[in-house]
Amino acid sequence: MSASLVVFDLDGTLIDTAHDLVTSLNHTIGLEGLDPVGYGDLTYLVGHGGQVMIKRAFALRGREMADSDLQRMLGVFIEHYGNAMPGVSVPYPGLTDAMDRLADAGYRLAVCTNKTEGLARRLLDGLALTPRFSAITGGDTFAVRKPDAEHLMGTVRLAEADPKRTVMIGDSLNDILVARNAGVPSIGVPFGYSDVPVATLEPNHVISHFDELTPDLVERLLAN
Repeated sequence: MSASLVVFDLDGTLIDTAHDLVTSLNHTIGLEGLDPVGYGDLTYLVGHGGQVMIKRAFALRGREMADSDLQRMLGVFIEHYGNAMPGVSVPYPGLTDAMDRLADAGYRLAVCTNKTEGLARRLLDGLALTPRFSAITGGDTFAVRKPDAEHLMGTVRLAEADPKRTVMIGDSLNDILVARNAGVPSIGVPFGYSDVPVATLEPNHVISHFDELTPDLVERLLAN
């Protein structure tokens, strides 16, 4: 039988990256004369990659931005963010124990994020989490990204797992949609960066803490 797989989003699901993302974004837009954004703006800004963060920050401040400037600013953001990694970013409470439970029960683990794969790997390397995952894919790993089903399905293939034995865990619309588009059950977490309550996105299940992520829960979702 092919392996069973639990796939995690990264920012706002596995790792609380809010402080470091906002710091690097404010560094980038500050060089362009924009006032800093706050953590209250994070749910609007995060979840679609660095380019969208920068575009939305400009929109939030009512400033026009030439597309020709975006790649330059993205380079500034990535350099600042990458050089500080992992910064003060930390796994959410209970995560490593939950991953231990799943691994001990025979599940493979993977990451599917719209962050670039290079940045995702640097972050996970810095937190000594990389060896836990059978696959790590980013927004630039494939020709498509979440919520396109192929981003998740490509992750499943790289993990050498069974799509019919796969569950997706995330904090935002892209995570719930990619699971739905791929025909995979989803678990929502409410402690991330969604701009609406995650339950309103209609995941198959919501957990409020990783203590609730157990092999029994995963099996119940797969059985349904």
